[in-house]
Amino acid sequence: MTMHDPSTPGPAAGPAPTPVVDRMRAQGAWNPLWDGLREMDPAWTEQFMAMAMRPWTSGVLEPKFIELLCIAVDASATHMYGPGVQRHIRSALDLGATPEEILTVLQLTTLVGVHACNIGVPLLVEELAAREKRPDDVN
Repeated sequence: MTMHDPSTPGPAAGPAPTPVVDRMRAQGAWNPLWDGLREMDPAWTEQFMAMAMRPWTSGVLEPKFIELLCIAVDASATHMYGPGVQRHIRSALDLGATPEEILTVLQLTTLVGVHACNIGVPLLVEELAAREKRPDDVN
């Protein structure tokens, strides 16, 4: 059978069910920035969110540990998503995380940003050294 075979069933009528997205919205875990994606392709968004939620549903990691990891991801220099940091801090505290554990995660997360200095400071030193070697009248 091929898609051109009239006996091949067509797509199901009506919108595809989105139980993962619906649950995320009900639990306050939904980011409104995802609304457009959900509206344009609800089936793909459902599959993506089901994959993204796998750490919570697999039972491999404890929920508190997942929340601590999410704090690190949302607070990292490459993401910096304040509403997510706040939501995951609240959830981590609800699950028994201590302020010290959360602070330690945030301190570890700052290590991501140190690479700006690792790259920038040697280049600054190099540029300053090069300027010292040039005649004073050239800037």
